[in-house]
Amino acid sequence: MSPGTNESAPTDVGDDGLPASGGTTGAPAGPTPGAGEATRTGTGTGTETDAGTNADAGTNAGTGTETDAGTEASTGAGTETDAGTEASTGAGAGAGAGAGTATDAGTASDAGTGTGTDDGDSHAAHAGTAADGTDPADGDGGVRAVPAGVPSGAAGVADGRVVAVRRVAAAGRRWRAAQLTGCVVALAVALTAGGVVLGARDDRTAPVAAVPGTGVSPQLLASADLDAGIRSLQAHLRSQPRDFGSWATLGLAYVEQARTKGDPSRYPQAERALDRSLRLRPDNDPALAGRAALAAARHRFPEALKWADRALAENPYSERALSSRIDALVELGRYDEASEAADLADSRRPGVPVFTRYAYVHELRGDVKTARRVLEQALGTATSRGDVAYVATALGQLAWNQGEYGRARTYYDRALGADEAYLPALEGRARTQAATGENAKAIRGMEDVVSRSPLPQALTLLGELYEARGGKGDARRARDQYALVDAWTALARANGVNADLDTALAAADHGDRAAALTAARAEWSRRRTVHTADALAWALHVNGRDEEALPYARRATATGYRNAAFLQHRGTIERATGHPGQARSALSRALELNPGFSPSGARAARADLKALGEAR
Repeated sequence: MSPGTNESAPTDVGDDGLPASGGTTGAPAGPTPGAGEATRTGTGTGTETDAGTNADAGTNAGTGTETDAGTEASTGAGTETDAGTEASTGAGAGAGAGAGTATDAGTASDAGTGTGTDDGDSHAAHAGTAADGTDPADGDGGVRAVPAGVPSGAAGVADGRVVAVRRVAAAGRRWRAAQLTGCVVALAVALTAGGVVLGARDDRTAPVAAVPGTGVSPQLLASADLDAGIRSLQAHLRSQPRDFGSWATLGLAYVEQARTKGDPSRYPQAERALDRSLRLRPDNDPALAGRAALAAARHRFPEALKWADRALAENPYSERALSSRIDALVELGRYDEASEAADLADSRRPGVPVFTRYAYVHELRGDVKTARRVLEQALGTATSRGDVAYVATALGQLAWNQGEYGRARTYYDRALGADEAYLPALEGRARTQAATGENAKAIRGMEDVVSRSPLPQALTLLGELYEARGGKGDARRARDQYALVDAWTALARANGVNADLDTALAAADHGDRAAALTAARAEWSRRRTVHTADALAWALHVNGRDEEALPYARRATATGYRNAAFLQHRGTIERATGHPGQARSALSRALELNPGFSPSGARAARADLKALGEAR
């Protein structure tokens, strides 16, 4: 897979990514793409709509003309985004944001796999994987690139994801020589490869992963139904293009695909669909609430709050807007207002989306008892498999945070009983296995998760598990995971996602420490939460600025939020600033609360306690 040598031949795509009249099929229009080639099947309604030109800052390696609902957006890291086709990611098609130059790698990064863009500070996004590898923009099955060696058809289903991950690992090693560009390309290709393999799955075995917090019906957001629902909406909008409500639903469905598949290139097309709904009917509350959800998914929380308030002005009972408003206030660190917003939402639209947010607000204040009671109530009222998987996973995460590993495992098993492929539950189970010393199972579990869902937190955990195992080649494997964190954040930024918190957390321990501090400061300037306080404290610490770090470390633990990593960071910083008694207290509390909270963090806490004369 040599960046800069591949070519892609996109077919015409119409406005807003709708399939052309008559639709497209899963078969390529021409020869089957070979290794390093890609055919992007269009979903347009006829002719192109961007005057036949590509507005890239460089030369597109493709042989056709790119389309967009008006303009082509060359987005920073060499990622082209259009209203319904692909993020053409590569090394030479424009100036990359910090990734050098990019040329089209010839692959569409319609990530059929991946994770959401939540930073761990929110319970807003919750969904699993899509069982169907179909490009949602294609509607009827776009054709993706198949790198050399990736099996196709049903025979390739079982091992295709593994092949993709191995290819990413190989490219990750090259990244150390070629810098971030090669890794960005590798991540895009790996995501694409996963989507190709999944495309051969039997829909009868597809997992269910409803995302109840968004306001779209759980039936539509079940992973097997989401792609089908999008195709149905596209078909409907071909004949009824002025149906503003369906445009709003389509936009929100794209948001969910971005979050469930870890493909930020979906966000621009979601924005276009929502904006079209608003052009057709200004101030319609579903589209306004959809824009709020989109902004929250991109971590643009002031914008999310603005859109949510506009939606609620039109419809005070909009569940989606009420939920997004809570999310925005939580993520801005305005916890008192978030609590009031949760109370208001509970009085207007009680249900699973509101219950889970209500519980999280209480957890942030250290009120674990209330959080658990509310989540158990939500689980008791959950009827769909998607709701059961989501709420049971939230209960598992709450138990894990308290070091209650047996209870956590019980809830994760219940979630997986409802949806065996629900990624947050799979990740939670692997974390629990790591905490209880089942490292081999934990590594296998996390390898499965990151092969489908390469989010920074999951990649970092897998890297640390490799380091803890310390076998032949594990150091290299760990470095590959950390390299992919940088690749993911580059792709996220290219598609409008604020990824500074992800950068700060990962780079502080496993990357560029100066970049970690820059990112942490930038994020603190935008929002002041317990999570951003902790990230800034730790970034200052690894840069040798402990006196400056201490107030932030203490602020991160001031609300009563029970987080062992925060306590470990605070204890380490207090030790470095000459507060041994307080350091021992914080470090001991971290290990008492959740002794397996992190492979590297728990090890560091024990080492610090030993140095302080209180080895555990």
